[in-house]
Amino acid sequence: MKYLLFGTLLLWGRPGYAQTVSHRDRVYTADQISNTVSVIDPVDNKLLGQIILGKPQPDILTPLYRGQALVHGLGLAPDHRTLAVVSVGSNSVTFIDPATNAIKGSVYVGRAPHEPTFRPDGKEVWVTVRGEDYVSVIDVATLRETRRIQVANGPGMVAFSPDNKRAFVCSSFSPELTVVDAATYAVIKHVPVASPFSPNIFATKDGSQVWFTHKDVGKVSVLDIKTLSIAQVLDTGPITNHVTTLDTKLGKVAYVSVGGENVVKVFSREPGFRQLATIPVGALPHGIWASGDASRVYVNLENADSVVAISTATNQVLGKVKVGQAPMALVYVPNAVPAGATGLTNLGRQLVDQPTVVRELKAVGGGAAAGSLVSRSEGLVDLASFSLMHLQPDTEYDIYLSRATQAPYSRDYPLLTVRTDAKGGAMAQTLGPVQAVPNTDQASGGKPYQRVVVAPKGAGSAPVLVSW
Repeated sequence: MKYLLFGTLLLWGRPGYAQTVSHRDRVYTADQISNTVSVIDPVDNKLLGQIILGKPQPDILTPLYRGQALVHGLGLAPDHRTLAVVSVGSNSVTFIDPATNAIKGSVYVGRAPHEPTFRPDGKEVWVTVRGEDYVSVIDVATLRETRRIQVANGPGMVAFSPDNKRAFVCSSFSPELTVVDAATYAVIKHVPVASPFSPNIFATKDGSQVWFTHKDVGKVSVLDIKTLSIAQVLDTGPITNHVTTLDTKLGKVAYVSVGGENVVKVFSREPGFRQLATIPVGALPHGIWASGDASRVYVNLENADSVVAISTATNQVLGKVKVGQAPMALVYVPNAVPAGATGLTNLGRQLVDQPTVVRELKAVGGGAAAGSLVSRSEGLVDLASFSLMHLQPDTEYDIYLSRATQAPYSRDYPLLTVRTDAKGGAMAQTLGPVQAVPNTDQASGGKPYQRVVVAPKGAGSAPVLVSW
């Protein structure tokens, strides 16, 4: 099929057909470290500004802090007039008017909520409280919690069947999918699944399937809604984050963000579930959502603090937009701004112009160990986020800066100590002078740091990972 590319607006080479992506549409990202919601005009793929919900780290570490913390999840009302934003650290759901970017109000729920989902009728928001074992139901008209639905420990996200009859709740800590009768709020089935860590779930518009991810084992499960049984388990790749389903001119498909491979993978939703494409996008793709006309898919790059737009006609990247720090969830809102309004009020900018440095950690002397470092400027200090894999399980490791360029890598500036899990992985954050490696420590006479090093805890232990 022929197509023409003008800037970022794709026009099909067929008489009478053009994209309906407009300046009234918006793309929103939940930025976990800058505590913002970034707002994008999809026609130009341009950042318009940010809705600032809180301060960045380390400012949130005070008993008098009043803003939101760890902005993470997003939900969109069916009428496109309300956006729900979950902040994990402050246990809150903030409701925003997309037309004005103004805050309508906030509701505080239980420990560590994860994602909000509006019912198809728009009257309630169901919020998974991942730090506990229930779904919090919020009345949209009054902005009050009305009930709690007991589910498996660590609920990750809710998806509703389009007919509003059933709700499907995946779990972050339990290997099951909970099916709820949406009219009575009663649990009607527990479906065993491939792993205990499912952070994201998405139902098809035709009401036939529910797709949900297994981040810990790199898989996606497909539930047949009619039989309430698993129809297929797909091997998708390490750190499988989010999934979205859509109907395009190429067929019924699902787009899956695979963070460990820095790609988005496309699968057919027809029997056989054939993989159709692999799209390189950048550092750690996470949240993903399609435009209203299904001509594009937008995906967050968690470690690049950016969003990329993908053409569903060509499965090629159309453009890239810098946003806030550590974007997680993403939603596309058609006609978010009413005719005649600008949609530019109540927007600011926070940390969006700060550089982000991504460094790979490679195994010393070969081997399977691997990792990455992402450092972001927070002003006078940098926030360093580490992800380590394939180390010894249940073992403590020191992470430090070294001025040496080769072994034995002197321990010149300790950053932190982490303990791996049963699979030999670890994730951690710390504050320190790591934005530019090499950088200069004036107290040492100006000799720069050259490497970030990971070694078993204790002086004299041999390094296992080093940055280059």
